[in-house]
Amino acid sequence: MLRERRLQQLKKMAAKKSHWIANGHGEYQELLSEKDFFAAAKNSEKIVCHFYRENWPCKVMDKHMAFLAAKHIETRFVKIHAEKSPFLTERLKIVVLPTLALIKNTKVDDYVVGFDELGGTDEFTTEELEERLAKSNMLTLDGEMSMQRGKTKKSSVRQGGNDTGSDSD
Repeated sequence: MLRERRLQQLKKMAAKKSHWIANGHGEYQELLSEKDFFAAAKNSEKIVCHFYRENWPCKVMDKHMAFLAAKHIETRFVKIHAEKSPFLTERLKIVVLPTLALIKNTKVDDYVVGFDELGGTDEFTTEELEERLAKSNMLTLDGEMSMQRGKTKKSSVRQGGNDTGSDSD
């Protein structure tokens, strides 16, 4: 009986994963129009939307978002150019860039504005952003993952494969 129930849970989870992937989860995508934003919000239960423009802080956020998109397929990660989306920017009261709008069931649930909640600097780690998003229930952190987090070296997007201290990519 337990085995049967677990098998049903696994089948349900596999169906969910294939639905998520079909809706664009698992990759970090740019939405080209406000119309695309509303379609994405309608098709996905959880969305992290990065309002950006072409500057250094937004590029830093992009690197972290791309990593998290591949790791957490339960949430859709997208970005939209704030200056090309005046209706959304005004409606959602986006003033500081970068801003992450955390959307659940087509409603904005929370915001991550700038880097203030991430240490106030652009040298925050992906894990810090991941924990902030998990605090708003946008991501699922496994208990096993949390235990490993304390043991592993924290990574920053500025750190390359070698520890030369260089900021180049």
